[in-house]
Amino acid sequence: MLIALDSVDGEALLRWSRRCVDGLVTRCEEINSLNVFPVADSDTGTNLLFTMRAAAEGAEVVGRAASVGAVAAALARGAVAGARGNSGVILSQVLRGIAEVAGDEPLDGRLLRGALNEAAVLATEAISIPVEGTIVTVLRHAAAAADACPHDAALAVVAVEAADAAAEALARTPSQLSVLGAAGVVDAGGLGLLVILDALVGVVTGATPEREDIVVAPVAPATPVVVAQPSACADEPGDQDYEVMYLLSGSDSRRVDTLRSRLGELGDSVIIVGDGEGSWSVHVHCSDPGPAIEAGLAAGRTHDIRISCFVLDEARAGRVRRRAAAADRGVLAIVAGDGAADLFAGEGATVLRCDEPVTPDQLLDAIRALDSGEVLVLPNGALSAPELVTIGVAARDESHEVLLLPSSSMVQGLAALAVHDPGRAAVDDVFAMSEAAATTRWGSLRVATERALTLMGTCEAGDGLGLIGREVVVIAPDPAEAGRRLIDQVLGVGGELLTLLLGAEVPAGFADLLSDHVAAHHPGIEVLIYEGGQSGDLLQLGVE
Repeated sequence: MLIALDSVDGEALLRWSRRCVDGLVTRCEEINSLNVFPVADSDTGTNLLFTMRAAAEGAEVVGRAASVGAVAAALARGAVAGARGNSGVILSQVLRGIAEVAGDEPLDGRLLRGALNEAAVLATEAISIPVEGTIVTVLRHAAAAADACPHDAALAVVAVEAADAAAEALARTPSQLSVLGAAGVVDAGGLGLLVILDALVGVVTGATPEREDIVVAPVAPATPVVVAQPSACADEPGDQDYEVMYLLSGSDSRRVDTLRSRLGELGDSVIIVGDGEGSWSVHVHCSDPGPAIEAGLAAGRTHDIRISCFVLDEARAGRVRRRAAAADRGVLAIVAGDGAADLFAGEGATVLRCDEPVTPDQLLDAIRALDSGEVLVLPNGALSAPELVTIGVAARDESHEVLLLPSSSMVQGLAALAVHDPGRAAVDDVFAMSEAAATTRWGSLRVATERALTLMGTCEAGDGLGLIGREVVVIAPDPAEAGRRLIDQVLGVGGELLTLLLGAEVPAGFADLLSDHVAAHHPGIEVLIYEGGQSGDLLQLGVE
């Protein structure tokens, strides 16, 4: 028997945020496939997911024991800071609406009505020229349905009424926006909002509504598209090539209003939202990113600038749609050493050996030789960033979508491969693998072959050199001593797991010597030792 909650505390609000992320992960590709307005770049689901994930991660910091107000404020801050695309910016205002009305007391039916109404007002005010048939329309109908509930209505009643009204409004969006009607789809952002409202119903009642198929309301031929004002960003997207987003701080309402007007002159789809604590997220579609960024600089301090090119995004989305039926996912890893090659192959990766320097043409040929529609590349430091960017552009064609992951060493590549899950949506898989690689501190130990000047001073031939990343941080006459000091440095800032990938020239017993040092001086650290067989480095190490 399900028991509905009378109110939502901070812990339940955190649980709702996690459910939102899970729901958006599940339906991310479906939402992307509906994305035809304002630009058909198939990224609305991805934008909502990244925004909601940023909000949830921000709220996790305050902890489940915090008040509803503290959790709601953290959700809003995280969403505004991490907002992506039009839909993500609007989602941030839904969360800010909750933050504006929440306090120390749990969120009940009355406060939820106020939160949804505040969210609808904030979202509408954020858009320079509102358009009917979008996520804002769906939000406004949800808020109206909640507001129509009796003053003393239970939280579950208000949540269910709001979600049901959102579903009904979503089904009507094709009759309000002709580009949706022509494509026979509902608004992508509106569906994402419905997923979020249904997640709230699930937390409050214990049962998440099942709405796998939204019935599209018939489009009446004579029904006009409702637009607040004539605009290039209304029924048909304007002739804009770029989406520009950045965060703004050190400003005020007057300068933000001036910025809004200036961006309206430069482009369309202008949305500026705040987190209520002095930070704003700015969004615009324009033909030239430079003036849009300069306008932000005049309004305050800009940071986290993101620029997307619609031409490239649409081409990429088209390729993804054309091969959707056959898009399995493969991992291609650049690896040196027999042992390392066996490790990567054992985890399901296709291996490109780089015992001799690998060339861009070799990597390009290896990508094209794979049968997988989606290819995740672990470069493991074998090629420079400019070379990889060039290869990525050249490799993307009708048969391959290529994603280059930020692995600068084989130990980072192994960490990324450990969390690879081909059953996940591509965006979620790449995010998890990239995060695993980026959070793995790595270093290497080698023997100097000649006298040389380093940042740590002059080394002599035969000295042991300890590197963190690509910088020398340890010089010692004895490689064993260099290894011990290197381990002390990388573990000095924390860690739970130390991975040692042994090179072809490592002396017998060397790994045991280092493992004993860890046990004696860093108790509690787990050590994993693998035979890598790579040349050059005595070993590579990674700390997680």
